[in-house]
Amino acid sequence: MESLFVSTGVVALAEIGDKTQLLAFLLATRFKKPLPIIAGILVATILNHAMAGALGAWITATLSPDILRWILGLSFLGMAVWTLIPDKIEEEEMQVARKFGVFGATLITFFLAEMGDKTQIATVAMAAHYPDPVLVVIGTTLGMLIADVPAVFIGDRFAARIPMKLVHGIAAAMFAVMGLATLSGAGSSLGF
Repeated sequence: MESLFVSTGVVALAEIGDKTQLLAFLLATRFKKPLPIIAGILVATILNHAMAGALGAWITATLSPDILRWILGLSFLGMAVWTLIPDKIEEEEMQVARKFGVFGATLITFFLAEMGDKTQIATVAMAAHYPDPVLVVIGTTLGMLIADVPAVFIGDRFAARIPMKLVHGIAAAMFAVMGLATLSGAGSSLGF
């Protein structure tokens, strides 16, 4: 259950101020139809994070525990730094939204925006770190929804009140602790 709770918390914090959360704000203000936007976020996240979880599980099965420990530890430390860098939405991601309706636009833009995004990379790393990648994918999907669903309903009025630097600092600290713990051998009894 630790993998579920950690994955949920880390991704929920990392997602605040992330470009996909900004995309949720933008889609909500543009289309004003929260249910198809939320459904698109859910489906896109499940697809994207399931692929990331499968990659993480494959990495675990392929690499030796020592190499995996170093890669994961350094990946988590890299995620800590990346979390402190603010995201922006690219205009071409919004061009898709004009062609496929609210659900389709959300599904496509969220899926594409998540490719190589810090929450997807975090999902790969956590799926490689924890023994149950399915719980990691469920957790990271919940984390995305915890951060993005309120963004859809509340819109950008609330975003200005969130202390983004503090939230990003907490998420970065969590990634850093996970990285240092992994590098120091925490979890070695689990084979990492």
